[in-house]
Amino acid sequence: MITTESKRGIVALMVAHVAGMLDLVALPVWVGTLISQYRFAPQQAGGLATLFLLGASLASMVLAPRFNRINPKLAAVLGFATSCAAFILASRSAAFEVLAVLHLVGGVAAGVALSSTHGTIGHAANPHRTFALAGLAIGIFGILFLGAAPGLIAAHGGPVLFVLFAILMGAATLVGLMFFPKVTRHIASDDVGRDTGRRVPPLGPAVWFSIVAIALMCMTQAMTLSFFERVGEHRGFTLDMVTVSLVVYGVVTLLPAPIAALLERKVAATTVISVVPVFQAVFALIAMTTTNHLLYTAAGALMGFTIIFVHTFAFGLLARLDPTGRAVAGTPAMLMVGSACAPFLGGTLVQFIGFEAIGYAAILFVIVQLICFNQTRRIVTGGIPTISAESEVSP
Repeated sequence: MITTESKRGIVALMVAHVAGMLDLVALPVWVGTLISQYRFAPQQAGGLATLFLLGASLASMVLAPRFNRINPKLAAVLGFATSCAAFILASRSAAFEVLAVLHLVGGVAAGVALSSTHGTIGHAANPHRTFALAGLAIGIFGILFLGAAPGLIAAHGGPVLFVLFAILMGAATLVGLMFFPKVTRHIASDDVGRDTGRRVPPLGPAVWFSIVAIALMCMTQAMTLSFFERVGEHRGFTLDMVTVSLVVYGVVTLLPAPIAALLERKVAATTVISVVPVFQAVFALIAMTTTNHLLYTAAGALMGFTIIFVHTFAFGLLARLDPTGRAVAGTPAMLMVGSACAPFLGGTLVQFIGFEAIGYAAILFVIVQLICFNQTRRIVTGGIPTISAESEVSP
């Protein structure tokens, strides 16, 4: 039997995580292509990416509370297959209205698949380690995609972007069909209430503070990353220089997940989430304001490092705080709700103020993010009750 601890099961989860988290790597090329190849305004280009992310977040919000009542493998396979079809159709159209509908449909489908994937990871014997491995896959994909995509798109046109997306979604469909795992451990579910007459309590405040903070973290990342390619060209960097920066971004994103796995029992998750996000504001501001290519490259790469590192610890913490699995199954909702409005917001700031405005907005979002994460730390370390294995249901 293929489980979340078997090699084939882990590979399937890694591929599914990469496909579902496509935006974490592809946003700069995605938005940049819509502007340079399709001639959309920054606000329009950001709006299309926003529609994809909005669809994913809405799907996750609907599915996450019902995760324990669905077949995760079926949901993941059908979701990725539908998203693949949407991107194939997108590669055949240049009309904004058609692309808008297809982005929304593709996002809804990807959100269903990613919720199923993250819910399954949350049921692993060690969610922190399994999520870290999935994060490593993001780094591998980032190197391949960011190294190849800009050149292919420049040589063959904008539709190549959507063909590449379709190939990724198709690969996730096939791998999921063959190897998507069964859950390793059966934990408390929302079915308990119907089966026993006992009530599953609502998510605790520590969980909700973390959910808001993760959403803001993803908003900051997506807003900055969406225009990382464009700000580079605006500062006078050549296509080759920007491509090198994107490849470095991909290489560096290989590192945070394994480092987070190694530090799982050496550094408290509450410490990581309460301190490390401050670097996101620093790197976002540098990336959007510097005219030095080395600083631009380093800031972009370290932005990617920061979000993957912090999110790995936050995911493991949520899995412990909520043993029903609802919070981790809703991870895509947290990610995509934050990311959804970011490309549109970033495009609006760029169009009417300038790239620097994204950096200053990032500082504001990170301040609120740190307040929320520190509230989680205060509750957890202060001994305030949260949902636990012993208190997961009440008469």
